[in-house]
Amino acid sequence: MENSTNRNSCNFDYSKYINPALKGIPKSGIRKYFDIAEGIEDVISLGVGEPDFEVPWHIREACIDSLERGITSYTSNSGLIELREEISKKYIKEYGIYYDPNSEILVTTGVSEAVDIAIRAFVCKGDEVLVVQPSYVSYIPLIVLAGGTPVPVTTTVENNFKVTADDIRKNITSKTKAIIFNYPNNPTGAIMTKSDYEEISDIIIENDLIVISDEVYEEMTYEGTHVPFTALNGMKERTILVNGFSKAYSMTGLRLGFVLAPKELISQMMLIHQYAMLCAPVTAQIGAIEALRNGEDEMRAMVREFNRRRKLIVDSFNEMGLECFEPKGAFYSFPSIESTGLTSEQFADKFFEDQHVITIPGNIFGENGEGHIRCAYASSIEDIREALARFEKFIKKI
Repeated sequence: MENSTNRNSCNFDYSKYINPALKGIPKSGIRKYFDIAEGIEDVISLGVGEPDFEVPWHIREACIDSLERGITSYTSNSGLIELREEISKKYIKEYGIYYDPNSEILVTTGVSEAVDIAIRAFVCKGDEVLVVQPSYVSYIPLIVLAGGTPVPVTTTVENNFKVTADDIRKNITSKTKAIIFNYPNNPTGAIMTKSDYEEISDIIIENDLIVISDEVYEEMTYEGTHVPFTALNGMKERTILVNGFSKAYSMTGLRLGFVLAPKELISQMMLIHQYAMLCAPVTAQIGAIEALRNGEDEMRAMVREFNRRRKLIVDSFNEMGLECFEPKGAFYSFPSIESTGLTSEQFADKFFEDQHVITIPGNIFGENGEGHIRCAYASSIEDIREALARFEKFIKKI
């Protein structure tokens, strides 16, 4: 006899229960190739933005010690006050910007949560949000899920993928409420200088915009010094700055980020955070305290190694005829593959099939990413060299 439970399940129409906003949300293009690669030997990944370095031992030791002492409880919704104080000290010491650890800092479960609650707290149905592209893949889906309308602001390789005042001005309408920046940029590695930012700050004020500035790659700035958007006159009071520990301290799986913003904005994000997440993991918070107090030497050594890999991968791409913009930050290269006659997805697919190297098609970061692929140089120098050798074989073949 047919099982009645199975029969009913087959006839059940789940679609009428699902939020319609999800219908237009694609699966992450970054994760596609990892599912395909599972079980295949000799795969080299230049795909995921994850440092190949281990979390420094003294940070892991702080986490282990906290577990052995039984520190496994909830923390304040805002995060441990000791961690918020260390974050506040960092921004005073490095940039001369003060954030009150009691009311202007919120510790989150990764930078992903920080971006999510920043968007959900302020974007309403009908609001337009400018997204500087190429951009990280999560911004547009999160805006759509909040009921807003994402408006791409395209940058060009000719301008070193920097956003300009004109780029922003021509996309502003009466419905524009916010703009999202990500510098150093994922996927291009572009950075913005203080003078670059100054030319657009007046437009932000004139049009009364909120800014969400994703600065998670802050420490990976290879030329000059990183400039937080909040360092500009008049920007601190209207900017939500998000950052975290995944990149600078290789703490990706520990899932820890933070938000810096005026207390009036933090309090609204807290309303979402306290119900959706309650608090960030206490073990990771304790590790982050140790990272901020004593982790700078290892972090600087890691950045120096990334810089060495950056020069290798960019020079190699240019030598083999794949014109490559020189990234000034993050740990991504964004070479052009237009000379091959293939689209970004065709190149990534065929290259993986032929050489078992994972790269990410540039078009998933925005339409202006078409004709490029993203290659992370967060893999080991040995893997990068082997991947580059396979690039050469593939280019000659096609």
